[in-house]
Amino acid sequence: MRITMRHMHKNQEGRIVAINGSGELGHRLRELGLVPGSTVRIMGRAPLKDPVAVRVMGGTVSLRNGEADQIEVEVA
Repeated sequence: MRITMRHMHKNQEGRIVAINGSGELGHRLRELGLVPGSTVRIMGRAPLKDPVAVRVMGGTVSLRNGEADQIEVEVA
């Protein structure tokens, strides 16, 4: 099933299938290691659900919900 990263639950794992952000946002996401084919895991969310902590390529990054909306993920 394909969903945006924003809709993933804590400890849920998936594989990135597309980055829909263009320009500077798309470039920033790719620099963080969020590229198609990468496996990601949601580590947690702030109390107001924004931002979200994501584990990718051995590191943890924090994304705002608007950024997470640009990433499509295939989950089991």
